[in-house]
This record gives sequence, structure tokens and C-alpha cells, in this order.
Amino acid sequence: MVAPLPLIPGARQEIALDVDVLFGAVPSRDVDASMDAVGEQLARHGIARGLVCSLRGGLFDARSGNDEMRKTTEQTGHVAVGTVDIRDALTAEDEIARLAAEGVRLLRLFPPEQWVEPDSPGLRHVVGTAAAHGLVLLTSGDVSRYWPVFTGTRVCFLDVHAYRVADFVLLARREPGFTASTRMLVGPDSIERIAGEVGAHRLAYGSRAPMHDVMPSALRLRMSGLGDEEWQQVAGGTARTWLGDDQ
Repeated sequence: MVAPLPLIPGARQEIALDVDVLFGAVPSRDVDASMDAVGEQLARHGIARGLVCSLRGGLFDARSGNDEMRKTTEQTGHVAVGTVDIRDALTAEDEIARLAAEGVRLLRLFPPEQWVEPDSPGLRHVVGTAAAHGLVLLTSGDVSRYWPVFTGTRVCFLDVHAYRVADFVLLARREPGFTASTRMLVGPDSIERIAGEVGAHRLAYGSRAPMHDVMPSALRLRMSGLGDEEWQQVAGGTARTWLGDDQ
């Protein structure tokens, strides 16, 4: 049982879903990214479940990483997130189809980490294939550079910085499927401004555990000026809409 966090309203103790969680193999980093360690980190900060993707899948080998992810999420109750190697878009076709057939609803992309440019034909093909299979996309990368290829899709941009709030709002006005993770929205009114301009349903809490300290993003959300319903939306409601009946 995790002790209640001090000075936080009771209704804001638990963050239901974290949309930016990784686990597994980490090259050249003094980080314990085992699922046991990641799960303990989430629990310590009052986060009930994570949308979990394998680092092995994103950085080394997609298929074995996705197998690792499925086994881990089945054992832990966290939410399965697949991935592919955008640089091999032909192989990615089959992997996306396999993930969809197995009931995976979310696909995480790593364009900067895989050295994929925003205008890459492979990226465009992977995004289109995932959308055709009904998958919701999660992606790293600067929203101001990568947004065009995601036009018309349901996507959560995991790296929307406080400096990009205006850019994201302008995009969200025209793209109903665009959502931003709160991880880098650390400005004094970043979260509140997006919620006020385009609605709290365009925001989802993310931490990038274990690669980043969870405390700043979790505390920023808990201390935000959002109303209670807005807060619940960001803390889990937005992500639940991506999962359908698998909540």
C-alpha cells in the first residue's frame, strides 16, 4: 500500500494511467529498467497502471521486444504497447498486423531514437499501416517537426514541450486526433492553457519512467489548476478512450 502523498487533495492521489512507460534493456545507462523496478517506481508515485513498451523493441529488435512486452503486461496487468523498426517499413507491415491480431491497441514509434526524419517514406508508410489497423499511435519527437505525417490519425505526442504549447494548440484545433503528453508541460500554465483552449481530452499524463524522474511530472499534474473532472480526464480518462473495452 502506497502512503498518501502529503498536501495533495485526496481525489488527486491516484493517477490511473501513465501513457509513457518503458522497460527492459537500456544501453550504457545506470538505470534499473526491469519491470519490477519500473512498477515499484510507478506505485511509489501513486500511478496505478502504465502503457508499457519494451526498450528492446524500440532500440534493438521489434519482434522479440514485442513478445517480451506481451508476456510482461499479461503478468503485471499493465497495458500493452507495441513498436516497430521504422527503418524497415516492409518488415513493420507484418509486425503491425501481428500486434493488431493479438489485440494490441497501441503502437509506439521512436523516430528520433531510430534516426528517422519527419519526411521519411518509411515513417509515412508505418503510420498509414498502423492507422489502417485501427491502432492509436504514441510518438516521440518534436511535434512542430513530425506532425504532418500524423495528419488524420489518433496520436499522442510524447515530447510536447512547454515552448510548443501554442504550436500544439493550433494543430489540435484542426486535428481532432492529436493529444499531448504532460511530461514536458512544466510551464506555470502549460497544462491549463491547452485544457482551456482545446479541452482536457487533448492531454494525457506521461512520465517516461524509468528514464526520467517521475516526481516532477506527477507533482505538476497534481498541483495543476484543472477542475476535478478535467484532472480525472488527464490522469486516465483520455487514455481509456484509446483502449475501448480493455480498460
